Amino acid sequence: MDLTTLAVLPVLVPMAAVIANLVLGDGRGRILGINIAFSIVLLLVSGALLAGLMTGGETAMAVYSFGNWPIPFGIVFVADRLAAVMVVTTSVLALAALLFATARWYRRGTAFFPLFHALTMGLNGAFLTGDLFNLFVFFELLLAASYGLVLHGSGRNRVRSALHYIAVNLVASSLFLIGVALIYGATGTLNMADVARRAMSLEGDPRILFEVGASVLGIAFLVKAGAWPMHFWLPPAYSAAAPPVAALFAIMTKVGFYAVLRLKTLAFAGSDFGELALFVIGLVTLAYGSIGALSSKALDRLASYLLLVSAGTMLLAAAYDVPGVTAGALLYLIVATLAAGALFLLKDIIDQALPAEAQVLAISLEFYGEDDEDEIDEDEEVSPTVPAGAALISWCFAIVALVLAGLPPLAGFLSKFVMISSAFTAVEHPGPQTWWFAAAVIGSGLLVLIAMVRNGINIFWTSMPETGIRVRLLEIIPVVLLLALCVIATMLAGPIIDILASTAGNLHNPEIYITGVLGSGEVVP
Repeated sequence: MDLTTLAVLPVLVPMAAVIANLVLGDGRGRILGINIAFSIVLLLVSGALLAGLMTGGETAMAVYSFGNWPIPFGIVFVADRLAAVMVVTTSVLALAALLFATARWYRRGTAFFPLFHALTMGLNGAFLTGDLFNLFVFFELLLAASYGLVLHGSGRNRVRSALHYIAVNLVASSLFLIGVALIYGATGTLNMADVARRAMSLEGDPRILFEVGASVLGIAFLVKAGAWPMHFWLPPAYSAAAPPVAALFAIMTKVGFYAVLRLKTLAFAGSDFGELALFVIGLVTLAYGSIGALSSKALDRLASYLLLVSAGTMLLAAAYDVPGVTAGALLYLIVATLAAGALFLLKDIIDQALPAEAQVLAISLEFYGEDDEDEIDEDEEVSPTVPAGAALISWCFAIVALVLAGLPPLAGFLSKFVMISSAFTAVEHPGPQTWWFAAAVIGSGLLVLIAMVRNGINIFWTSMPETGIRVRLLEIIPVVLLLALCVIATMLAGPIIDILASTAGNLHNPEIYITGVLGSGEVVP
């Protein structure tokens, strides 16, 4: 199977899973194994795509034109290393969340599996599509699926938060469509490579119209990324969602960052358009997320604010036209997403282990208390339990804290080190912006560490029962899987950084993308 075919399979596999679930229904029997099999196949396909691009040369790219329409007139999928990295990260997180959900959460509502795979399909499509209109289409697909998933289960707080989430994203979708229309009016095309090629020669009123459209489009992307001041919907919605849903949602904010990075490096390469705005928004988002994490008493709320911290960090990196900073940001994106997803899942395991009075105390300290959360049946035998449960979840919590706070020796520290060192070495005399960047990244790590340590002390030293706790095997395996990958990323940091550095170098050289898409329309070695 060649790379051109692999470029479309990350969307076709979850589409087939949606159809299979709708045909087979929600019965428990074989449906669980079928859904797990679809997720494993998706991960294998995504891994094969990334491996093929890595072995095909530094500028390897797979371009799939639907219906063999000539590019740029037809719908096109473009798989470069950036898209493949995002698809692999999504597939890993989706497999872990699905395994966790099969223990019991999928039965808290209807149509969980079709919605889950539809969301995965929308995410992969957004990363692989090569034109702005289909980016809008896949945005709407993943949002439509997320509307159903964020309401999965019951409870007044979940419904209230979901309605806020839906309203904000509908506004963002309207801005997205307006921005796409303005860009089409200025360039006469929506193929991203063609937009970048034509934007280079725009002058006068068309250039102004194009920049206005890009600004409107950027606002829509920043809303999806959870950037300040469009962030207010994220902590309530993510903390109220079911744990496996919230874990998969950890990658959704990265769609906004991906779109900002793709548009900026393609259409505004070598330009400082929007860089100051991105830097200021990233700085404030990072500060707000760090303070919010410091004030959080419940793990789900803490994990939600940590997503804002990661969003601010990546937006700060996007403000730099430096490949080394981008490479560090991509490594940070991978490990921070996996660790945040693990924390959402770990929160549910810890809630089952804590005594009821400890859970009530933690909930009462939060402004958005979940007073009507789903009841947990401790006697429900959905999976074998594992011994030494308290020790296992404490080690998992410690690894999450190290990754998200950016402490050595794990990959969270290495990614921040690469970003900061690249920012300082990019110029001979670093200016105030670089010092602000370094101070913000390091300072946020300190605040996150304090928040994680305080919550860890409250959970493991003051609230954990003295008798042994039960940890279900099917629920702890996904957490261990995600955190093991963070550890492996640390051990293989050298080769991974080399790959991401090559990816970032290609991003900051838009001619590679433009030539690959508009040139042959085939695999470009």
